[in-house]
Amino acid sequence: MYFMKAVVKDKPERGISVCNMPVPAAGPGEVIIKVRMAGICGTDLHIYNWDDWAKNRVKVPVIIGHEFIGEIVDMGPGVVNLKTGQRVSGEGHITCGHCRYCRNGNAHICQDVKIVGVDRNGCFSEYLCIPASNVWPVRDSIPDKYGTLFDPIGNAMHTVMSQPVNMKAVLITGAGSIGLFAVAITKSNGAARVIVLEPNPYKRELAAKIGADLVIDSSDPGAREKIIDATDGNGPDVLLEMSGHPGALRMGLDLLSNGGTASLLGIPEREVPINVAGDIVFKGITIHGITGRRIFETWYQCESFLLKEGHLIEPVITHKVTLDNIEESFLSMKRGEAVKVLVEVGV
Repeated sequence: MYFMKAVVKDKPERGISVCNMPVPAAGPGEVIIKVRMAGICGTDLHIYNWDDWAKNRVKVPVIIGHEFIGEIVDMGPGVVNLKTGQRVSGEGHITCGHCRYCRNGNAHICQDVKIVGVDRNGCFSEYLCIPASNVWPVRDSIPDKYGTLFDPIGNAMHTVMSQPVNMKAVLITGAGSIGLFAVAITKSNGAARVIVLEPNPYKRELAAKIGADLVIDSSDPGAREKIIDATDGNGPDVLLEMSGHPGALRMGLDLLSNGGTASLLGIPEREVPINVAGDIVFKGITIHGITGRRIFETWYQCESFLLKEGHLIEPVITHKVTLDNIEESFLSMKRGEAVKVLVEVGV
């Protein structure tokens, strides 16, 4: 048996371990990918912190991580249209393929989905096994550091593209990596004005650098009035809620214009009370719950974006680390001192 270095959630408590794990073998319809680079996501931080969501979802032990790029080194029986040595990323939601949602083109809301790095071993390891149907070949002109990020850029893309944003006033609550990706995508899709609400000064600076028209500290007592003033007294036409913070969600819905649209991606740690009558029903707004990416429509959109405007996301990549010092990155992210951290796994 061969072993590999991996980052494992091995105990039902805060923290992770870097240890040796068996190298996976490819079963029928599966491929083995030698991981070159991976990205740390907010979901990984939820698991690291062992918050209520993680406690109710994750079964230990499991190798975490789901953002990656690498190359195929082995393929199981029945794999076609792929080859060893091919540079690839992959969709982290492994769908059943036979439920009503998979069959009607909505596999991203599969009723029996398994998520890489959550429900099965993930990519913070030297080798990863996933179904060949989840593999996404990466164009040669897209560098590793961008190709690693198809998954989180896809989250942002799905959130933005769930409603028209061209010539709209858009409010983005939360400037973590996905919120920052959403700034770039929203601007590239012709939004009239992009407003970002974020408490962390480091992230506010990045939002401005990426192209937000107005960046506001969410702790500013005048934040609400500034947003109303910036939208001609109407409030934003579109809310993209990326933070999962109860206060941000409530403020966003309260400010959203009559007839506006909200796309909610952020995951609250617990239930959030909202004013259903005043902020939803009587305002006639539309709310989209966003999970994952539309498979594979969103991937094609992300590919086009990265080929044409990938440079726009460069400021979001704030740190690079190795598997051995990955835990410090979780702590830096928790302190708000890092945004998108890339993990260099192998060459």
